[in-house]
Amino acid sequence: MNQVHFYTKTSCKLCDDAKAMLDTYQLMYDFEIIEHNIEEDEQLLEKYFLTIPVIKINHKELDAAELNMATLDDFLSENLPR
Repeated sequence: MNQVHFYTKTSCKLCDDAKAMLDTYQLMYDFEIIEHNIEEDEQLLEKYFLTIPVIKINHKELDAAELNMATLDDFLSENLPR
């Protein structure tokens, strides 16, 4: 199964919204969401603190600055089979 890595933290409204979008797209694309709480890992916290939520497939990332329903759909369609 395809894996989508979701970088998040607690008490993050943008992260909650992004998770809801991912849940919606699971109905169209076959993928498993692997959540990473950046507050539990110093390296992830340093890397993603200013850009979460971040959605990563293989080595490609979509961060909060670009994230909306349309860009997420494009990102998933380019990186996952339907």
